[in-house]
Amino acid sequence: MAEQEKNSTQAENNDKYSLLNTIQTPADLRQLSTEQLPELCRQLRTDIIEEVSANPGHLASSLGVVELTVALHYVYDTPHDRLVWDVGHQAYGHKILTGRRTRFCTNRKLGGIMPFPSPKESEYDTFTCGHASNSISAALGMAVAAAHKRHVVAIIGDGAMSGGLAFEGLNNVSSSPNDLLIILNDNDMSIDRAVGGMEQYLLNLDTNATYNRLRFKASQWLHSKGYLTDKRRKGILRFNNALKAALAGQQNIFEGLNIRYFGPYDGHNVMELVRILRQIKDMKGPKLLHLHTTKGKGYKPAEESATIWHAPGKFDPETGERISEANDNMPPKFQDVFGHTLLELAQQNPKIVGVTPAMPTGCSMNIMMKAMPSRTFDVGIAEGHAVTFSAGMAKEGLIPFCNIYSAFAQRAYDNIIHDAAILNLPVVLCFDRAGLVGEDGATHHGMFDMAALRVVPNITIASPMNEHELRHLMFTAQCEGMGTFVIRYPRGRGVMTDWKCEMKKLPIGKGRRLIDGNKVAVLSIGPVGNNVTKAIDTISLNSGNSNMVAHYDMRFLKPIDEDILQEVAQRFNHIITIEDGVRNGGLGSTVTEWMNDHGYHPTVTRMGIPDEFIEHGTVAQLQKIVHIDPESIVSEINRLTVAE
Repeated sequence: MAEQEKNSTQAENNDKYSLLNTIQTPADLRQLSTEQLPELCRQLRTDIIEEVSANPGHLASSLGVVELTVALHYVYDTPHDRLVWDVGHQAYGHKILTGRRTRFCTNRKLGGIMPFPSPKESEYDTFTCGHASNSISAALGMAVAAAHKRHVVAIIGDGAMSGGLAFEGLNNVSSSPNDLLIILNDNDMSIDRAVGGMEQYLLNLDTNATYNRLRFKASQWLHSKGYLTDKRRKGILRFNNALKAALAGQQNIFEGLNIRYFGPYDGHNVMELVRILRQIKDMKGPKLLHLHTTKGKGYKPAEESATIWHAPGKFDPETGERISEANDNMPPKFQDVFGHTLLELAQQNPKIVGVTPAMPTGCSMNIMMKAMPSRTFDVGIAEGHAVTFSAGMAKEGLIPFCNIYSAFAQRAYDNIIHDAAILNLPVVLCFDRAGLVGEDGATHHGMFDMAALRVVPNITIASPMNEHELRHLMFTAQCEGMGTFVIRYPRGRGVMTDWKCEMKKLPIGKGRRLIDGNKVAVLSIGPVGNNVTKAIDTISLNSGNSNMVAHYDMRFLKPIDEDILQEVAQRFNHIITIEDGVRNGGLGSTVTEWMNDHGYHPTVTRMGIPDEFIEHGTVAQLQKIVHIDPESIVSEINRLTVAE
């Protein structure tokens, strides 16, 4: 009976995915007729929904580009032709069609396929695309290098056109000889609703499809007669743009940059997409194809709530019911503690404002945004601007809390130095997702912030061990005279269910001794200190000796607590530093430098993320790999105490 049921299920799957089962590579896809493509799109969309329902990932964005993905691989000779994806969470369909369908169940899992496209994984993945807005620049470089020997297509969407790098790329596209095609996947979304002038411009931009077809045919005829040379083409484009702008009352920014514009078209009509792509495929010069798509297309719950279904976790694909493992007895997420605390502080202090680059829901600033919309600002995917905008407000007396995911804050490094730190402006930089973030992998780990910013003058750097400490640090950061203040905290849940507490001002640069001991001193910063607590509890339980290990929560990386450092230098021969950040340049380096500068020579063991990019997996798995999990800490303490 069991064998019959298995055979029946297999037969149903074969019928359900009759076309998709024949596709191992895009070469197989190109054997289909165009009339078969709508059915293939339906099967591909169903497959993505079923896979992501059981193995959580980014759903809505990939559903929105199913037809575009199929059309691109159908028209272009991939991997010889280059498809450069922008935000990589669009690319699940691309992965499935390029030989990774049988392994897609391992997506985002330790040892499985990568969460975002990477050339390290597949020749069909042409560039790293974990952060938004880089596709145009990268694709232009490829197009110039190709020197017309292959087609290059950049696919940009999910609000990424608001990023400064996208504008820099467009500016260079307009002046460099190239045949690049830019596809703007315009779905009016990033993770939350897209914002800003560019988004409003795209909503208002409209070009008649009949006009586009007539213009294309006219350009073909002029080129065949020898009238449309490259030199004349720019002049004709400029005349055409001026005429169209006068008639329509709106300048097309892309054609104003001498980039041929086509659209907007329906991004969910796969047969029409194939026709358009074939028409413009061999056109010379840069081109932009503007497509309107729906994020979450084809799955009603995702279409209706694209923000929630951007990365929904596990869910029932039939009912759309999301499966949550959370309960009232679990500690809150650090981001939610931040969101509620920010609103509480803003209600007390009228100078406080909130700023986020396209992450109001992700960082929980939407809590303050709902209560105080005039004092919160979503600036779109523009981290550098978010910092400088905050600095401008701080210069005029406000206290901005600028919340950026740690990995994305890397793009604002110059802004932090030049626009905030030099004047020591009171900008509170809250780095969410600091440290190892888990399944999103190397592009998203917030590993570098402490080491990168420790060398910058005028910056205070702190990290809370728990939710109470986060609230205290946020309260401290908004006090007068604090200057540029960084608070870093991780993705995920804290350790306290009773997280609400009366907030107090902490002394700057002062840590705390949590446990005293007589053999080894462990210095930690941030929530990884809770792993130290677990390790010490294990050692005490196993050895019966509760006085072996002293534990200090440093709280501040800069300024470092020199009183604690002098205490441990005078009392201990063995010191361990532990941080959820790169080992080189962070807490361990700070402690080692201080010891050397002050003539102390204890053995300092630095535990942290090694000098390499870390793969994807659960946070617990990755902490074990880099040896900052409780078991690794126990082993290191035991090694030192046995050696003594």
